[in-house]
Amino acid sequence: MTAPAVLPPTDARQPRQRATHRRLLQQVATAEAEAQVDAIIVPAARPAGSLNHATRLAAELGCPLLVLCSLDAKPEDVLAHTAGAGVAVFAVESPPKSNVPVLETKGLLPEDLRRRTDTPGKRNFGLALAWMAGWERVLFLDDDIDIRDASEVRRAAALLDEYEVVGLDNVGFPDNSVVCHAHRDTGGEQGTFIGSGAMLFRRSRATSFFATIYNEDWFFLLDPDGLARCAVYGTFSQARFDPYAVKNRAATEEFGDCLAEGLFSLLDDGRSLDEAATTHFWEAFLADRGQFIAGVLSRLETTPGISVFRRMQMAEALHAARTSLHQFTAEECVGYLKTWQVDRQMWRSWIEGLPVGLTIDEARAHLTS
Repeated sequence: MTAPAVLPPTDARQPRQRATHRRLLQQVATAEAEAQVDAIIVPAARPAGSLNHATRLAAELGCPLLVLCSLDAKPEDVLAHTAGAGVAVFAVESPPKSNVPVLETKGLLPEDLRRRTDTPGKRNFGLALAWMAGWERVLFLDDDIDIRDASEVRRAAALLDEYEVVGLDNVGFPDNSVVCHAHRDTGGEQGTFIGSGAMLFRRSRATSFFATIYNEDWFFLLDPDGLARCAVYGTFSQARFDPYAVKNRAATEEFGDCLAEGLFSLLDDGRSLDEAATTHFWEAFLADRGQFIAGVLSRLETTPGISVFRRMQMAEALHAARTSLHQFTAEECVGYLKTWQVDRQMWRSWIEGLPVGLTIDEARAHLTS
């Protein structure tokens, strides 16, 4: 059996792609106290049947379920499918236009580097609704996630007294970028991080937002100088998906994946984002990222057990990612982060100015009027 490929040893402070960032999180082994979850928010794009897990969990937790609908998720279908489940369900068409501010970072990337998903916008819409409704402990849950133990969620919610965010641990299919999936699939050592697919947050965290790039949930966890206080407790299962099936997925992930991996490598070294995210840093990190992708491509030719068709899919995705990598510069990384800091201030000011104590229907009307 071939030993797993690992990233080569390096000076701890040298810009380099890392196998894992889990040391940045507080792993909570045991927890006894429980707290009420005020709501589950699901940004749904699949048909209403995909909400079975979320509906069951909401019933067990005794909390409302807010479903932000688009694409194949239709509010009327959601309400019909969940009728009789004993859950207060709010199904909201996530509107293309609302009073949620359009942030400057959204327009910075050229068209071929932009992601085509509306999930970050739906999550931001959900943050605003939760803020106005006064929900203090909220679970973000994707519609392809299954959490079996509701008591773990209650205990995770109680940990929000100490942490701003508590993510559950994925024991199902790993959720990574296409490049990182290919790294794992060719024998590389590759970890996962917490994400908004199964993440509890306290209300005060709604002053952060989801950027419109890949790894938007990693950016949600960042403060101006570093990572918010984040813990891991409980488990969930991510449904299997094919990371190589969508042709342009790797291309549109690359900018966000680079930016997040680079920033979190700085945090791994105990450095602040303001101090270390310089043009010099990004020149070095982008060069390393290119070598990282090249290494995966070179192993792909000799890794056993991969079909010819799958090998072609993986190679196409990796070449697309490398093409995208060459379409942005270190200066553009620095510029994006400066604009992101401005957006954070604008978002915080906007959300703190919203009215509070509203019902969901009143909050939705306020955002869409």
